[in-house]
Amino acid sequence: MKIGQVRFANGNWEAALQADEFDPDKAHLVLAFGGRSLLDTLKPYPYLRQIYPNAQIVINSTSGEIFADRVHDETVVATAIEFEKTTIRTKLVDITNHTESYEAGRTIADALDDDELAAILLISDGGIVNGSDLTEAINQRLSRPVPVTGGMAGDADRFERTLVGLNQEPAPGRIVGIGFYGAALKVGHGSMGGWDVFGPEREVTQSNYNTLYQLDNRLALDLYKDYLGKYADELPGTALLFPLSIRATNDSPMLVRTILTIDENQKSMTFAGDIPQGACVRFMRANLDRLIDASAVAAQRAMQHTESPPELALLISCVGRKLVLGQRTEEEIEVARDIFGKTPIMTGFYSYGEIAPVEQDLRGELHNQTMTITTLSER
Repeated sequence: MKIGQVRFANGNWEAALQADEFDPDKAHLVLAFGGRSLLDTLKPYPYLRQIYPNAQIVINSTSGEIFADRVHDETVVATAIEFEKTTIRTKLVDITNHTESYEAGRTIADALDDDELAAILLISDGGIVNGSDLTEAINQRLSRPVPVTGGMAGDADRFERTLVGLNQEPAPGRIVGIGFYGAALKVGHGSMGGWDVFGPEREVTQSNYNTLYQLDNRLALDLYKDYLGKYADELPGTALLFPLSIRATNDSPMLVRTILTIDENQKSMTFAGDIPQGACVRFMRANLDRLIDASAVAAQRAMQHTESPPELALLISCVGRKLVLGQRTEEEIEVARDIFGKTPIMTGFYSYGEIAPVEQDLRGELHNQTMTITTLSER
């Protein structure tokens, strides 16, 4: 595996990194992450196509770009990968409504499924697509379990529209699946939140899709405000400080869900992923040190899947973590670097949702408010 990077910042493109013997003409895959406003005006695809004429080029908007162990805003970071023993295939699906997400997942799985499939990386629109339905469909449709990881595009903290593209300028409503094939590829994955839970576990007694109406037969928003105390006056902004943990069944893994909007008239809350009726939830709150430590745990879990330090580490963290951590945001990148050492190239972005298996399971799940890491190496 050989890796090169280019970057647009301060009005100019620059060569950011180029490994020995890396040939841009031989790059198989380019992952380009950039601020939405910049992508709208810059239109980076023609430049990237000129530099990497034979690559599959994936571009998505972000809530922050990770480059050189730092977090940047309104830049473009493009990482090009030349594989030595691995092949890739890509599939683009375009949807106009969140109800099409499940069928989109089936389409991607059908296009990428293969006996040699080693992993799938998903880059999805973060505003229209329902990540829960998307991942569930892929998990069910694949002929055998493989790691499914990735993230949902961001739009800073505006939540207006997100952009994704494959071999074209990015646009809303798009999902890209990237399949990796061959036994030589070693894939690691880890995901961790680090939020503190508080209060009793409560049952979802009324919900619809990703909208929560009642917990333990009480109006959900009223109950939520009781727990927030003084922070309730600053809703919906303070909701990022107090996500929910959810278990669909008693045997299900715990997932974190971010609150996107609240409805004062219906006393409901709408989340970034499904909240099924009958599920069990608990309130959560931020602990900055634990959020940062969670990034180290995610890196350690990713390392457990490989025999040596990876060559590439893709970090996808949630915009909610960035807003909560503030000036300490880069610490979660730094602790991941401490775990990986100097070897891997690290890149990534801040997202509206993260996709990764839970611990050792291979099924991709939608997460919110986590640091999710995918590592790749050919050994």
